[in-house]
Amino acid sequence: MKAPARLGLYGLILVAVFVVSGFTANAVIDEDTVQNWVDDADHHSPEGHDAEGDDMSNGGHQGHGVDAASVGLGVAQDGYQLTEVTAPGETGTGGELSLAVTGPDGDRVTEFELDHEQEMHLIAVRADGQHFRHVHPERDENGTWSIPWEWEEAGTYRIFADFVPAEVGEGLTLSTTVQVAGIYDPVVAEPASETTVDGFDVAVEGDLVAGEASELTMTITRDGEPVTELEPYLGAFGHLVALREGDLAYLHVHPHGDAPEASEISGPEIVFEATAPTEGRYLLFLDFQVDGNLHTAPLVVNTTSSTDSGDAGQANNEEGEDHDH
Repeated sequence: MKAPARLGLYGLILVAVFVVSGFTANAVIDEDTVQNWVDDADHHSPEGHDAEGDDMSNGGHQGHGVDAASVGLGVAQDGYQLTEVTAPGETGTGGELSLAVTGPDGDRVTEFELDHEQEMHLIAVRADGQHFRHVHPERDENGTWSIPWEWEEAGTYRIFADFVPAEVGEGLTLSTTVQVAGIYDPVVAEPASETTVDGFDVAVEGDLVAGEASELTMTITRDGEPVTELEPYLGAFGHLVALREGDLAYLHVHPHGDAPEASEISGPEIVFEATAPTEGRYLLFLDFQVDGNLHTAPLVVNTTSSTDSGDAGQANNEEGEDHDH
């Protein structure tokens, strides 16, 4: 039997099966039950009520179908996509990390808005939170972003591209993974509210409460003395990247206050507002600049519940009242 004839016969068989199934369903199951199944399927389908009515906790992406718990974990969003991502495949080999961004029309995006003085912030971090890098690649006229690159250690790395397409004027964070060959010795992140980097001591204070905006204060000292010579870097006295341990979901973190003038200095505190989408452990990376030198301090914090925060505040108030009396 020829192929077209076989396909036609199969089609007739499928039609017969569905017709028989329909008669059987009507004979065994009442019509109201069948209709309830249909209504329930419509309610939970991507085109049903839930898809349109979900309240996304990440306000910046509400209505775009992006769950706040998975921000930055997709290679595509709202028609924009990371493409042509290339990087060295092993350690100790110099090369180039490059990528492009395509828009809803499928063409490369070549027009971006400045965000913290850069058109693109590129972040690379290994799956265990080690070997964090925050850099700014250059774009050519064809829309290819590139930067010289060499891996220090093997493992699976997540590459984040944070940018604002000029056509929409809203920030997007897309990401993909890169495999680097070699022996991978993962590190387990332990909670660390204090760390030392390049002779600077950095501490974080504040409760990171899941599901709501939380204020985190970074304090920087050196040799026991407060550092008051923090310089503006990318339009702020400090930049904080926060990633959820495990899947490295990307948190949106914003520094308090207006953008400083180029000649201003500040310190020793930098205050940020972060929103952790879920409970868990989060990896914090603070970039700050002193004497023209950039430093990155890694910290690790666990979320607390709003009840825990309230109890702690009440306990502090009670202690203060006892002290006053």
